[in-house]
Amino acid sequence: MENTANQYLTIAMDVGEKLLQYGAETNRTEDSIRRICIAYGATRVDVFSITVNIETTMHIGYDTYTQTRRIQNTTMDIDKLSALNELSRYICKNKPPLVVVEKRLNNIEEIQNYPYSLQVFAYALISGSFCVFFGGNFHDMIAAAIIGALLKPIESGIKKYSNNRIFIPLVWSLCGGLLNAFFLHIGIGDHYDLIAIGNIMILIPGTAFTNALRDLFIGDSITGVIHIVEAILVAISIALGFVCIHSFLL
Repeated sequence: MENTANQYLTIAMDVGEKLLQYGAETNRTEDSIRRICIAYGATRVDVFSITVNIETTMHIGYDTYTQTRRIQNTTMDIDKLSALNELSRYICKNKPPLVVVEKRLNNIEEIQNYPYSLQVFAYALISGSFCVFFGGNFHDMIAAAIIGALLKPIESGIKKYSNNRIFIPLVWSLCGGLLNAFFLHIGIGDHYDLIAIGNIMILIPGTAFTNALRDLFIGDSITGVIHIVEAILVAISIALGFVCIHSFLL
């Protein structure tokens, strides 16, 4: 019985861990873990999660089981998040064998992201569009779009060596600032600030800040404050890189 209970809790924690990794809010993660454990026979479930940690205690009669997970390498993946939500509902409704849940979790993990070429195109489109939106001319748009396309492989290269959510935007923005200065030097683009705005919009943490406010409004104060601080630090890192290049090279 003890081994089986721990297996149920492990599966619930696996689902919760993936939810947090792919961008779910903490209250949804806690609710999913709680419902899965209750579906498999728990009489009480106490869950506490923040952006980087989940702690769950499951009670079955007078027996208590506890697990803790450290969350790393978080990202936003709507497709996997939707699949995980569907899996949670399936578990609660059908109470399938654990091997079935493990197989579906593996299938979710193998869901492919958008093709890399499409991601590069999206970076170029976002950069060029926002450059024009904020007042850039045709030359600025071309420069911003090309730099945006170049920043995607740079970002991918940085992530191979570090997953720090503050360090990556800082190095990324320094590279973006250098590319902006280079393009202005060779005569592609006219306004450093407008080109930079187009590039900055790629990584601006608008979603993170919005989620932080939502967390605060629904009572998850700790998570909300963490998200707000993180979003502010990311924004400062992005701006700092472009400002440093502009100050020293232009």
